[in-house]
Amino acid sequence: MSQFLKRDDLIYADLCYEIIGCAYDVYNSLGTGLKESTYQKAMAISIRNKNHLVEEQIPFEIKYAGKPIGRRYFDLLIDKKIIVEIKKGGKYSKSYIDQVVEYLHISGLKLAILIDFGKEKVIFKRIVNLHGDSKLK
Repeated sequence: MSQFLKRDDLIYADLCYEIIGCAYDVYNSLGTGLKESTYQKAMAISIRNKNHLVEEQIPFEIKYAGKPIGRRYFDLLIDKKIIVEIKKGGKYSKSYIDQVVEYLHISGLKLAILIDFGKEKVIFKRIVNLHGDSKLK
């Protein structure tokens, strides 16, 4: 039964567990009802305290035929591997998931974690890009 507690076949399993642990630490410390930006800043501090590279509000330019046509901003980028998108409210909407899928598609990264700081608990969803080929430098 311990195989369900930690799976080694997950993409970036150890880093994911640390990020999710940080989300619970932040939630237990700050509670509910704060702005997404507050949770984002607290998450950045918590993850940095575990000696990881954390970039906040990372702009990613979308290009067509070599010309910029749009820009998206990732809430957090951890070790240039995992996008973390922060929400609050306690539920996932299709638009939140679509947003993260778009981020994975345009960046070519393999994994994103959608973290929602809800009214009663923190919840998370791992979203995998099976065709990931990072476009980040």
